[in-house]
Amino acid sequence: QLQLVESGGGLVQPGGSLRLSCQASGFTLNYYTIGWFRQAPGKEREAISCISSSDGAQYYADSGKGRFTISRDYAKNTVYLQMDSLKPEDTDVYYCAAVMTPQLVRSADKYDYWGQGTQVTVSS
Repeated sequence: QLQLVESGGGLVQPGGSLRLSCQASGFTLNYYTIGWFRQAPGKEREAISCISSSDGAQYYADSGKGRFTISRDYAKNTVYLQMDSLKPEDTDVYYCAAVMTPQLVRSADKYDYWGQGTQVTVSS
């Protein structure tokens, strides 16, 4: 069974950091572009960052530029999203997703596999 499992969310104070993990089981992420998305209740999923399967090219939404870093660990079949200098407006449920393509993909509807989501809450 193909699965993505996110972890690493939680409650953090403004200015703090979290590292989200997206681990795949049942398939290797080597050939998949991976995206991190956020979703607020009643809103569409928004791409925060993605990393291509081919050359490691990366995309960051303006909201995360300079604060978030996406990376892969091929040995662990895991993609990470390091989130620094967190702000209250970063609060949301964060999802990782995978699509078999060498290109960067920002549209949620192009992704084939999704994790269950992990809650990130930034509050004092």
